[in-house]
Formats: sequence, C-alpha cells, structure tokens
Amino acid sequence: MAGGDERGTTERVLTLLGLLQQRPVWTGPELAERLGVTPRTVRRDVERLRALGYPVHANQGVGGGYQLGPGQDLPPLLLDDEEAIATAVSLLVGAGGAVTGAGDAALRALTKLDRVLPTRLRHEVRALAGAVESFDIGYPRVDSEALMVLARACRDEVEAGFDYPSGDRTRRRRVEPYRLVASDRRWYLLAYDLDRDDWRTFRVDRMTDVAARTWRFRPRAVPDAATYVQEGVASRVYPHQARFLVHAPADTVRVQVPASAAVVHPRGDEHCELISGAASLDFVLMHVLLLGHDFEVLEPPELAARCHTFAQRLRAAGMEPKNSAAPAQVPRTSTGADAG
Repeated sequence: MAGGDERGTTERVLTLLGLLQQRPVWTGPELAERLGVTPRTVRRDVERLRALGYPVHANQGVGGGYQLGPGQDLPPLLLDDEEAIATAVSLLVGAGGAVTGAGDAALRALTKLDRVLPTRLRHEVRALAGAVESFDIGYPRVDSEALMVLARACRDEVEAGFDYPSGDRTRRRRVEPYRLVASDRRWYLLAYDLDRDDWRTFRVDRMTDVAARTWRFRPRAVPDAATYVQEGVASRVYPHQARFLVHAPADTVRVQVPASAAVVHPRGDEHCELISGAASLDFVLMHVLLLGHDFEVLEPPELAARCHTFAQRLRAAGMEPKNSAAPAQVPRTSTGADAG
C-alpha cells in the first residue's frame, strides 16, 4: 500500500513540475485546485522539487506565487505523450521550414528528443520522420535571431525597433510588439506602431537590424492577432477590397482558398462571406468565379457592374460567329479519259 502511495506522490510531483513549466507564475490555490490537493500538500511537493534540484521560487503578496526559475542544473523538460509527438512534428516541419538556420537546429533537437523518448513513442516518431520529405518552395527565409528577439520582446513587453522598407526607402520603425503569427511559411509581427499611432502588420523577412529596447510598455487592448494579420495580408494591403456572399459552407471554401488570399467567415451552415483584395477587382472576381459556387457581390457596388460586363463577354464568346464563311469546296480533279 505504501508503494502505491509513493507512486501517487511521484506522479503528483511530476504533474506539479509540468504545470510550473507551462506558465511563469501559479498561485498556491490554483495549483491545489489543478492537482486536487490542499495548499499544504502543494507546499510539501514544492519542497520535494527543491530537494531534487529544481529552483522553485515563492513570492508573497499581490501577483506572487510559485515560479520555476532558470539554472544550469535544471533537470530536463518533461513532456507527456501528446506534447512529445507534437514537438517531434514541429521539429520535422522546422527542418524544412522558412527560418534561416532552423533546419540543422531542428534536426539536432529531433535527434536529442529521440534519445530520451520512451520506446513506444520513439517508434512512432521515427516512423513519422522516415515518411516526411520537404522541398524549397522559394519563400524568403526569416533570420532566426530576429525571430527570437521579437519573441522575447513580445514576452517581456518591451519596445522593439527595426528597419523596414516603405515605398522607395527604408525607415526605422518603433513598435510595441504583441504577437508573432505564422502563415503560409511566412512570419508576421502584429505590433502597435508608435510613430503612426496605430496597429500594423510587418513581415519578419523584410526586417533588418532588429533590436529590443529597454522601455517597457503598458499592454493595450489587442485585436485577435491571427484574424487581424490574415485580413491585412489578404485584403487591407491591396488598393481594392471586395466582399462576396458565397453559397457554400465556410469549411468547403477555406479548403479552396489559401489563407493569405482571402478571409472566409461562416454565414450559417450553407453560406459564407469571403473578403479579399487585389490590384484589380476583375482579378478578384475571376478567382471567386472559378471556385465553382453561386455567389453574390456585397461590395463594392462597381463590382456588380463588372459582373454584367463579364457575363456579356462570356455569352458573346459562346455564340456562333455571325459572318462565318462556308467551308471551301475542293474542286474535283478530271479523269484522264475526260481530258482526252
């Protein structure tokens, strides 16, 4: 019976360690609720972790709680089965990804992960690794150091600066960085531009001389990062924007349209709204037409007129030519007897 209690304590302490690794600070009552124990038991388990060499700090007062500190002797990160598989998949993607230098680093990390995985998971990860190939699709590579500088600035809530092309010149931008968003093998930064006093989306591969500053900022009410960046990439950056009501489910249309080309919102079970932009409204119209679904133009009004123009042209192209000449008749050749 004592052996069972010991195993239960060990599993609980490992679960506590996993929770401490998930986020910076936990209060005692929060940990007690997650573990299903009393705050006193949490304090004893924290002492067990400290005895094993884990630097667990306890801070009192408002905003205080338990925090897992860094250290050279910190034991390895613990992963459950799902986390281990997800990490392996991410490393496989990174091995052929769009971050400069990430390929070799991802392969090294995958090799280390393979050595410490349980046997049952090692076979699954090796099978996955053996089945995955990648190819270079030509997207610009992102500097891994720039990506890490921005990620740390987002985490620490400090201002960042970088050079960014604007028109025919490059300008220095000062921003409050909030989120990094990945889409279509590109990385974007959602940030509040301090010089323009508005939210902006920046492509990380276009940045140079990226640096975090020492000034901390008070977080603003941030828009949904993924939605804001997608709408910017698919629509707002273009001179013309269009909205359509497509007579097909949103999930069906999302499969047909890249996330960087259009934003798709469900409108009931059988319809969706598609928002896109381009240098030419005709270009957007033809792409929506080629989806193969009935649709209606919501805006702009002039796009509805373009629909009528296209319809007339297509109808005319499908009609029989008006002045088609009859096929030329090949004259019959005389026989030798007639010639005589």
